[in-house]
Amino acid sequence: MVKRTFQPLVSLVRATAVQGSGDADTATRTLIEQTYAQLRDDIIEGRLLPASKLRIEHLRTQYAVGAGTLREALTRLVSDALVTTEGQRGFRVAPSALEELADITQLRVQIETEALRKSIRAGGSRWRSAVQAAYDAISAEEPIAPGRRRQWETLNERFHETLLSGADSPWTLRVLRLLSRHSERYRYYAMTLPGCTRDVHAEHTEIFQYAMAGQEARAALALEAHIRTTPDLLIQALRDGKVTLPGAAPAQSAAQTAIRRAKKQTSSATT
Repeated sequence: MVKRTFQPLVSLVRATAVQGSGDADTATRTLIEQTYAQLRDDIIEGRLLPASKLRIEHLRTQYAVGAGTLREALTRLVSDALVTTEGQRGFRVAPSALEELADITQLRVQIETEALRKSIRAGGSRWRSAVQAAYDAISAEEPIAPGRRRQWETLNERFHETLLSGADSPWTLRVLRLLSRHSERYRYYAMTLPGCTRDVHAEHTEIFQYAMAGQEARAALALEAHIRTTPDLLIQALRDGKVTLPGAAPAQSAAQTAIRRAKKQTSSATT
């Protein structure tokens, strides 16, 4: 009788231990995800300044988490290109510069507009239904409420990715996701410019309508204009002295030249 009762007890203890371990792993992953999201928002919204040192000992107190959790979250941000590593010297917020924004913008225009054309050609009824749903979801968040920027960004990413999902190209979506996430802090600056009257919903509506009508050339041009609006607004605001982009002032004229050159190249390629 002793053996018969002892064995199930051991199994129960082991099962409880495994379950407890699984719960702990889940809690750890959740904490890393939360820390990652907090750090990411603080970088995008400028509370952690470009090129600033990210000291683990200071961040532990600020975010009330352990060093291991912080390193995991920062490693994820390195993958997003929002944080850089310095070998054995730790982490820094990635610097910001308008030349970088110009480069990101040009890459997005080249890759995303061609992907949209292919998606419109290949997309069927399921794609059209998905695009309609994504458009309806982001339209419900317009205009963007002050406390719902994160929700809007998630829906904005979904809308753009759904537009391109008609043609099966996972690598295209991976590359564009990285570019979009890295450009998000520039988009945040543009969205918060004093007196900004940009109608993002109207831009999305134009792209959506052309895509659903199968007018790939017009949809691509509308998408290009949409992508280029952010750098154009920032450059004009810098020129007018309305905003200071951390780390970008010395490179302002060079970035303007790069963006103008990129526009001419794109215009030549489409004519």
